[in-house]
Amino acid sequence: MQSTNVTEQEKQTQAKQQKRINRHVEKKQKRKREETPIRRIFPIWLRLVVIFLLAVFALILGMIVGYTILGDGTDALEVLTFDFWKRVLDIIKGVE
Repeated sequence: MQSTNVTEQEKQTQAKQQKRINRHVEKKQKRKREETPIRRIFPIWLRLVVIFLLAVFALILGMIVGYTILGDGTDALEVLTFDFWKRVLDIIKGVE
């Protein structure tokens, strides 16, 4: 009876050790996955540059549409000239 009791204890001990080993291996694999840096196809700095360029493009497109369609302007690209904005600022300041 004691020999069966001893073997059961040995089996339980071995099962506990196996569980510990499995947990240890799982933790190692998890740490390895966490330590591996994320390789981005589209880097963050490039995302920021693209967003900035899209914002500038939207601003220019909005100025062109606003001047030609809403403001009854004659030349669409006139809104992009320095003289146009100088005249607009003079009107705002009350010089003209």
